[in-house]
Amino acid sequence: MEDNSNKTIGNGEHEVEMTFLDHLEELRWRIIYSLIGIVVGAIVCFVFIDFLVDTVLLGPSKKVGADLQNLKPFGQVFLYFQVAIVGGFILSIPNVFYQLWRFISPALRKHEKKYILSIVIFSSFCFLFGIGFAYFVMLPLTLNFAAHFGTTTIKNQFSIDEYMSIIFSVMLGAGLIFELPMISFFLTKLGILTPTFMRKYRRHAIVVIMVLAAVLSPGTDPVSQVVLAVPLLVLYELSIIISKYSVKKS
Repeated sequence: MEDNSNKTIGNGEHEVEMTFLDHLEELRWRIIYSLIGIVVGAIVCFVFIDFLVDTVLLGPSKKVGADLQNLKPFGQVFLYFQVAIVGGFILSIPNVFYQLWRFISPALRKHEKKYILSIVIFSSFCFLFGIGFAYFVMLPLTLNFAAHFGTTTIKNQFSIDEYMSIIFSVMLGAGLIFELPMISFFLTKLGILTPTFMRKYRRHAIVVIMVLAAVLSPGTDPVSQVVLAVPLLVLYELSIIISKYSVKKS
């Protein structure tokens, strides 16, 4: 007996189609479930907020000997709430990906929907691996360059707002960039992307990756740009393999 609970796009199966309003209602609930997960994660992070701020986020600055300053009366109050919210998002990323894939599951074939849990796990792993790569590799190189650049006559002191902005943007940006294999998988399933297309324009992709590394890298030094470009190239090649695998399974 066929499952009539979801709409399947482009697979020829006869299922009850969801209307536009049904899709909006589904999207609304998925967003609500995601926000609930983020709030719960933020509460958990707030319990350990001192450890997250003093040890985790300020750790890179201590290693390179950077001096940080708070220039606003309630700067640290807002900082703690910001850390809790961002930390809640990172902590709840598996739930966010689960809600996302549940929303787009009608675009998958019936036999592919059973792999949603595996997809969520792999998506979460890629995102968290990207954050780890940014924290342990990119940030130390960037902050070390910024803290010791220039003449010793001028003391380099950083605003805590600017410092946290760099920390969050680099970590979240790297997490999103490391989702490239999953984006390749999804676009291939929709018929928008093919491994042949990706191989044909590999040289063009390399140029684009080098430009992106120069733009997205928080430091102006070539070392941090190369550090970002290398994993992007690896991710692109991995995306070709995943795209090829997705075509075979279609």
